[in-house]
Amino acid sequence: MGILQQSVALGPLALSIGQLLILVAIVVALVTGALAGLRQQVRVIDYLLALLTVGLISARAAFVVRYWGSFDGPLAMIDIRDGGFEPIGALIGGAFYVAWRLWRSPQVRRPLVTAIAAGGITWGLTAGPMTMIEQQSRPLPDVEISTLEGERLGLAELAAAKGQPLVVNLWATWCPHCIREMPTFAQLQQEESDVSFLFINQGEGPAQVRRFLEERNPGLENIYLDPRNAVGNATGSQALPTTLFYSAEGQLVHTQTGGASRATIERGLQRLRSD
Repeated sequence: MGILQQSVALGPLALSIGQLLILVAIVVALVTGALAGLRQQVRVIDYLLALLTVGLISARAAFVVRYWGSFDGPLAMIDIRDGGFEPIGALIGGAFYVAWRLWRSPQVRRPLVTAIAAGGITWGLTAGPMTMIEQQSRPLPDVEISTLEGERLGLAELAAAKGQPLVVNLWATWCPHCIREMPTFAQLQQEESDVSFLFINQGEGPAQVRRFLEERNPGLENIYLDPRNAVGNATGSQALPTTLFYSAEGQLVHTQTGGASRATIERGLQRLRSD
């Protein structure tokens, strides 16, 4: 069986496959709504964009409420670069908006429902099989990494020696989102004694990484090198940064694609501990 891709990099934009499938479903809904609206001479796209906005705001609000104590101010709460959204919030907010719009605007009922159904079916047909595959066993890859001093060791062997749940952060010195999340990881690494954190540089040599560490001094422990991107290739993680959460048994529990905040890291740790 081939490696299942978890993420893709579109220039500076990092997207998980799940996020990409949602975007595909949105495009299908917009196109279907535009075509259905033409028949009845109704502009449905405006309502669909409003629905998308309501869903995003509701999903973010639900996430902020759930992890309220992890945010250090209003700016962090509205910084959606961490990808912190609660799907249940989007469903509830979206359902209220659709019900209100169908009640207030009878002329858009058929094309709006058609568009939403088309997007929902598209997402269900693509995301459903993906979810089933992701629920299968995905062990920590047995690949070789090295220390800054050049000592080679197996990732699976290293994890077994630690005997704890494992958080593996894939990063690079050129990645601004990687750098932005480092202070949070440094803090959590000191606080979470029952979880091991590994920071595995992707595709760069020891001299470049050492120079970065000397200049930035991020305060991270357990920094390793993976100049051939073996971990990223083995896990299907092509976007940086990516953070992988593994149970003590070495099974993948959660993946955070793109820059992380304290709240999104704690969401991963919560899923790790409830596994």
